[in-house]
Amino acid sequence: MFFLLRMTFWLAAVCVLLSVVKSSAPDARIDASQAVTLASAAVSDVRGFCERQPDACETGGKVAVALGHKAEAGARTILDFISKVRAKSASGEKLGKPASDASQGTLTSSDMAPAWRAPVPLPPRRDARGAGPSA
Repeated sequence: MFFLLRMTFWLAAVCVLLSVVKSSAPDARIDASQAVTLASAAVSDVRGFCERQPDACETGGKVAVALGHKAEAGARTILDFISKVRAKSASGEKLGKPASDASQGTLTSSDMAPAWRAPVPLPPRRDARGAGPSA
């Protein structure tokens, strides 16, 4: 989740820097010192958020920690999968076939036979005239 936030931030920064086009409006121009002043004001405002809204800040912290744990678990799962694939390819095994295991191939032919099912009875026959079921 934090990766997405960082990626969004940097993508927005690149878009802002790439969109530096000479504007016809004189109010739209901001020099570097004004940009730094505005950025520092924004940072100080964000820092004071927890003082103004302590409950929201605490809840946001808990959410951030929970998302961090989920991201870490997802990254571990992906890393384990990649490690297994690399180990299989290094040992020369085919990726589509499962690794040979002592517990595989222990079913007998009777174990693999389909379960018995009773035949489905047919509905009663009707006369050609549609008078009802024949007895």
